[in-house]
Amino acid sequence: MFIQTEATPNPLTLKFIPGVPVMASGTAFLTSAEDAKISPLAKELFTIDSITAIFLGSDFITVTKAESGSWETLKPAILTTIMDHFVAGKPVMLSAEQSTGAKESANESDSEIVKQIRELIETRVRPAVAQDGGDIIFRGFEDGIVQLELHGSCSGCPSSTITLKNGIENMLKHYIPEIIAVEAVA
Repeated sequence: MFIQTEATPNPLTLKFIPGVPVMASGTAFLTSAEDAKISPLAKELFTIDSITAIFLGSDFITVTKAESGSWETLKPAILTTIMDHFVAGKPVMLSAEQSTGAKESANESDSEIVKQIRELIETRVRPAVAQDGGDIIFRGFEDGIVQLELHGSCSGCPSSTITLKNGIENMLKHYIPEIIAVEAVA
């Protein structure tokens, strides 16, 4: 098994691409060993010192380290853990229903604006941020403000504010004039 690694815009995260599907549907963003109980893979990764978050995407794993950690020492341990997990045929998640960022489906009660926002995020924003090892989930639209939740490499990334304001906000405003601003929520 060959696992590719890619740098992300967030210097505290690395994207690992094992060449096999990771999540059959949805995503999972786990920020502690306690959260990781739902994922045997994340649970194993959290045993490595200095790991602070794990993001599981469709075909990649983004690992976030503490500032004190060194990629030179962490990367071999992470690669070995991921390889051993997949070679052993272990499940990534204990249950498919436990993914945290499953595809946001439109609700029949959504306004036309919310449907447009969801569509733009799903088709234009999420694929772009997945390239950088992250995810953005729509959480709401109220009084002209779009609320988005950042996961993976996007969470805590120094350039996430610029991406939100200059990229996502400008694009959404272009298509939907009713939007005043875009905010990140926890």
